[in-house]
Amino acid sequence: MQHIDTVIFDLDGTLIDSMGYWLSVDQEYLSRRNIKRPSDLILDHKSGNSFLEMAEYFKKRFSLPDTTEEITNEWIEIVGAHYQTDIKTKPGAQELLDYLKSNYFKIGLGTSNSIELAKTVLKANSILDYFQTIVTGCRKIKGKPYPDIFLQAAKNIGSEPDSCIVIEDTLVGVKAAKNAGMLAIAIEDKYATEDREEIKQFSDFYALDFYEAKDYIIKEIIIKQTQ
Repeated sequence: MQHIDTVIFDLDGTLIDSMGYWLSVDQEYLSRRNIKRPSDLILDHKSGNSFLEMAEYFKKRFSLPDTTEEITNEWIEIVGAHYQTDIKTKPGAQELLDYLKSNYFKIGLGTSNSIELAKTVLKANSILDYFQTIVTGCRKIKGKPYPDIFLQAAKNIGSEPDSCIVIEDTLVGVKAAKNAGMLAIAIEDKYATEDREEIKQFSDFYALDFYEAKDYIIKEIIIKQTQ
């Protein structure tokens, strides 16, 4: 195994407890246009899940006159206040970040979300300075399950893919990590439990929380690398 010296975090559902807010964003956005949210929303979307790609999907799916920029700006407006005040890091996340920093790991963020929301919520939780790079889905980049976001994060901080751990919560996120040639640790999130068995299948380790993830990194990565 390559020497592991980098950890790249996903944001929503992984580092922060935010997925419940996004379930209401689609509903509110569509209801403002008198459009009923279809039961197969997103299920027919076969490409990446970046912020920009999802806006393009909405525009095409619902024949919207809005530009993709107008769509993403409205999503940010709907959910932005929550990222500033309500959304917190998951239990144990701060402790893992502290541990990684004190042990000289390089730390990155690879998220399908926007740079504005990512920086807002990281700053609000006083953890923005932990991250040496932040790669988001509001740029022209293929979203997960494509590996591009994680590969770009690794490149930005000078790490090879096989020296990286990715921490994710969703099946597409874990697949993106494995497609990038990285180790994948899955963190359980209540909004991704329907895919739990597949997530376990594709990930290198499935953790119920960040405390378990930290123990795994210490016992299976750090200790073994020093032996």
